[in-house]
Order: sequence, then C-alpha cells, then structure tokens
Amino acid sequence: MTLVVTSPVFTQNAPIPPKYTCDGQDISPPLSWSGAPANTRSFTLIVDDPDAPMGVWVHWLLFDIPASASGLPEAIPQTAVLADGSRHGTNSWGRRDYGGPCPPSGTHRYFFKVYALDAPLALPAGATNAQLLQEMQGHILAEGELMGVYRRR
Repeated sequence: MTLVVTSPVFTQNAPIPPKYTCDGQDISPPLSWSGAPANTRSFTLIVDDPDAPMGVWVHWLLFDIPASASGLPEAIPQTAVLADGSRHGTNSWGRRDYGGPCPPSGTHRYFFKVYALDAPLALPAGATNAQLLQEMQGHILAEGELMGVYRRR
C-alpha cells in the first residue's frame, strides 16, 4: 500500500524553502500523510539525501510516531523522546534531531519517507538508520515519500 506524503511548504520535486535548511532556521518542515491501513500501530520517518558525496546522508530519523498521527507540525522539538512517545534516531551528524538540507555543492534531492508499521519498534532513542531499517523488516504495511530539492546560493 502507498501513503500519500505532502507538505504545505513544498511539493514533489520542488525546492525546499531555505527556512528549513542550514541557510535558514534549520527547523523541520510540516508534513502530512494519509492512506494508512487500519492496523497501523506506529509510523517511522526517515529523511535522507542520496546525492551526498560520501553516500546517503541521513538528515532525520523519527520513529514510534503514534498510529493516530496524520502528520507532524513545523519545528519538532530537538529532544530524544517527544511528549507523544516518538523517538529521535541518530542522524549522520551524530545528533538526535532534524538537520536540514545543507549540500556542499550542486542541487541535492531530499526524500521524506514515511512508513506505516504493524508494531512500535523495539529500539531506544538514538537508534541508527541501519538499526531502524533492520527492525522495520517484516513490519511495513504501507510507505510513501515526498521529495524536495535544495541548492545553496
């Protein structure tokens, strides 16, 4: 099944506003999703840049988002565990928060991937992308993505 992932601040294949990048406030953009199966028990969000010079760069990991969620507001707090129980994983900077687009050169693509899962993940805050992907195996009910681009001026 496919989730539909959208944002009120950028559309598919469109530029991500500087406000949500290292050139602006570097806060997370608002996101929405729809189409989750009825038996969804949690969501996971992975934001990455496959165009990074050293390979895929992970900008944001947020997991165990409650099944009742249909999106995220702008500027998610930079805490390991959020009030709703969502947990931040460790991004490629070694931080447990959102790190916005900050390409060293050229235009890069940023994929905001949302996964509907049939269970919460048995992982602590600070889990890595590899740990998330391994733990999600066999639990993905639906997924969707929104891709935006960014080029530094």
